[in-house]
Amino acid sequence: MNILSISNLARMGREKPLFTDVTFGLNEGDKAAVIGRNGCGKSTLLSTIAGQLNPDEGSVVINKESGVSFLPQTPLFNESDTIEEHIFKSHSPKLDKIRRYEKLCEKMEQGLNTAEQKEFDSLSRQMDNDDLWNYESQIRSTLGELGIQNLSLKMSELSGGMLKKVALAQVLVEDTKLLLLDEPTNHLDIRTIVFLQNYLVQTKRTVLMVTHDRYFLDAVCTHIYELARNKLKLYEGNYSKYLEKKETEAQIEANTERRIESVLRFERKWLLRGPCARGTKIKARIDRDMQLINREKFEQDKGFTLQVAGRRLGGKILELHGIGKNYEKSLAEKRNSTGADGIVQHPVIKNFSYKFTKGERIGIFGSNGTGKSTLLNIITGTIPPDTGSIDIGINTVFGYYQQNPVFKDKSLTVLEYIKEAAEYIQMNDGRQLSAAQFLNEFGFEGKIQHSMLSTLSGGELKRVFLVRLLISNPNFLILDEPTNDFDIFTLNILEDFLLGYQGCLLIVSHDRYFMDKIADTLFVMEDDGAISGFVGKCSEYIDYLEEKNKKGKAALQAQPSLPIPPLQSASPSPKKKRSFKEQREFEELEALILELEEKKPELEQQMAGTDFAKIQAASAQYAELTAKLDKAYGRWSELAELG
Repeated sequence: MNILSISNLARMGREKPLFTDVTFGLNEGDKAAVIGRNGCGKSTLLSTIAGQLNPDEGSVVINKESGVSFLPQTPLFNESDTIEEHIFKSHSPKLDKIRRYEKLCEKMEQGLNTAEQKEFDSLSRQMDNDDLWNYESQIRSTLGELGIQNLSLKMSELSGGMLKKVALAQVLVEDTKLLLLDEPTNHLDIRTIVFLQNYLVQTKRTVLMVTHDRYFLDAVCTHIYELARNKLKLYEGNYSKYLEKKETEAQIEANTERRIESVLRFERKWLLRGPCARGTKIKARIDRDMQLINREKFEQDKGFTLQVAGRRLGGKILELHGIGKNYEKSLAEKRNSTGADGIVQHPVIKNFSYKFTKGERIGIFGSNGTGKSTLLNIITGTIPPDTGSIDIGINTVFGYYQQNPVFKDKSLTVLEYIKEAAEYIQMNDGRQLSAAQFLNEFGFEGKIQHSMLSTLSGGELKRVFLVRLLISNPNFLILDEPTNDFDIFTLNILEDFLLGYQGCLLIVSHDRYFMDKIADTLFVMEDDGAISGFVGKCSEYIDYLEEKNKKGKAALQAQPSLPIPPLQSASPSPKKKRSFKEQREFEELEALILELEEKKPELEQQMAGTDFAKIQAASAQYAELTAKLDKAYGRWSELAELG
């Protein structure tokens, strides 16, 4: 079943067309993504398909029976609405039926006229047919998966991450067949991203999204559309397949270019001799040569050169001593938790101490609202801690990339903004580049250097901010969600730079691919304000959490039956009895399981510390212990079934 048909779509940008002659279609169940550089028109294309913008040319046709749900990068909302009001104001067919049914139910005490009674009977049948009696509970289940519990909170009271979750929830609960998602993973914590990824893989709905999350693209998408040079090109398969095809394509085009240039070396010499163009064959040859000379040449993707000269770190870098920070809960949360409006202090960070050493690359992991940005703001002095102290080394220079960088004057051009920081930039290979040359190296070429900051896209603005940050030559980089609004190409270059960076790195990011590549240790922010450590990659920690949850559930199910001996029937049982040897093994397994279970809390406490050598040793012991438990539980279950 065809869901979406697009024909000859075009839209103009600042100085040139963003895209022209875009033609493609999607069928039911297709999962596709649009990728491309910042400013190429990805969000504009999605907004045009959603009907938020009018195309300059072409048409968009969405199947009438399918319906469409659109998640923009920056969701719109009424600040006075509660979460519940915002989500349920959606006009999906199922929710409309439920509203009409509830409205008629309210009128039943006063009595329904013939038309209303007929509508009520019809709606009752539809509620049965569509299983709408449980629809609201299904919606609340989805909200629970997203971590949205208190539906009475006002939209104005929510953090950026929670606002994105609520907007996402509204899209997911609508009973439409087409989902248009613009950067759906931005501002979401990693646990929520994993939930969304699994949902999109399993759903039968058609999905078209814009995202830079490479794990997400790999897991969800079956089609990749690349928007480049104003054109949209289809690559069948997920992101990994796209990369393979791009590499093959680049090799073919490079070989073709070499062959053409080889031919043109001879043809240019012939043209310089001034051949007479009166003959038909000679004229055709000249025309062919001119077409080859003026052809659109293949250009390799230009990388951004980020090799800025480094600054030396001193012996003391940064020491945190007993850092603590509390925030008051919102009014609605106070009522929900205490039943009163009294002041409730919620610990975001409590008693955290750490001494940074040279070359550390630490990622910060935690759910939305656990205080990741708060920790960064305390370290950089943006906000003070409530308790504890910070000791910064004399040679330590922070470079702080914030989620929402502030530009004091957006009337400045890109070049003027960079020149405010430095007229010339010293590179680590000895070169000295002017601000304009450095911008060229970083992908800001030509007219865009003279464009005002106010005219740039979100991704371009953040890239300019990053350029200015790097030329300040920091030796301690702190990056708060650097992957938001950056295209995949910029992320690849940023990752290459960070892998060669000699200073300290402290990173908050929801991008698992980015975190896996850059960070080798994690600070894990818990809901109660504690900060624990984990030696390993982000994906390894997610696997560890999933395994821990599975083991915990298995232990809860098995443990209560351990102290209780199997019931012995007075009458003869047809079941096979345990032999003496098996009975002895059964009793030994009970003792072993109880012994191993008693050791788990001690190891878990060690893994929650900040001494990473001890954490690593405890993690290895924990893995060995859980393997023994698995084996013991399996054998114990077999013997327990015997009489």
